[in-house]
Amino acid sequence: MAYPHQVVPAPPVRCARASGLRWALTALILGALAPAAAAEQPADPGAGEPGLSQECRVPGAQLYTMAKLGAVRSALGENRPLKILAIGGSAAPGASASYPAKLEAALEKALPKTDVTIDHRGLPGEIASGAAERLRTMVAEAEPDLVVWQVGTHDAIARVDADAFASALSEAVAWIRSHGIDVVLVDPIYTASMAADVDYNRIVDAVRTVAGQQQVPLVRRYEALHYLSSRSDKGEGHMLGRQFRLNDLGLRCMAEHVALTIATSLMRTEAEPEPKVAPAGPPLTAPQRAPG
Repeated sequence: MAYPHQVVPAPPVRCARASGLRWALTALILGALAPAAAAEQPADPGAGEPGLSQECRVPGAQLYTMAKLGAVRSALGENRPLKILAIGGSAAPGASASYPAKLEAALEKALPKTDVTIDHRGLPGEIASGAAERLRTMVAEAEPDLVVWQVGTHDAIARVDADAFASALSEAVAWIRSHGIDVVLVDPIYTASMAADVDYNRIVDAVRTVAGQQQVPLVRRYEALHYLSSRSDKGEGHMLGRQFRLNDLGLRCMAEHVALTIATSLMRTEAEPEPKVAPAGPPLTAPQRAPG
């Protein structure tokens, strides 16, 4: 099956137009983030990332890991709408309906002059293997540039084997990326009742491992919500009681955290200097080849 955003590898040719597009994109993102940082810089470095609302501020080291987002970059560089498929979900009934609007608003603030459309297809209680089975249909229908996947909470609650979970998630992410579509993973919810649960933490670790192996950005929701809970006199103010579901504040913070992860990944990975390409040498002989 052909997909409209499938990426065909191109020869490594550097051209002035590509370079100009890259730096124009970087300038756009820097311009979006700099005013927010200047206006909302916290009084102490430990108070969290600037650009987030006060209730949602978390230090970057506890909030995200970055990776390149080629399809998102292309959409912005071509000045066309950014199409996002959001899957998974851990929201309270009624509150979940507001998540797409919150994510769209947060992204349009982080990426001004960008038209963002969100197709949200979360199913309550769905585990990763179930979502993976629906992915082909969802991707074919939504034709997204980016998939934002909240994953792991329900698997952890259902006591899914961590190795089986990681395998299903890794295979699904690899399939999405093979069609030229970017992925951002959002790891499980933090709640004090599960903080010491070994199996729950194995799922959290598995999401992080897959994100690293597949080289996709990760929203470290578990760490972020743990941080927010520890700094709030209300404790787990982002949760709906003990139901493993985010309330309206939790959804707003998650939307802001996803948007900041995307914007920061674009800004910092595009601002990195391009590696110098060494002249091609003779083919490697068998003894020269690296193992694996």
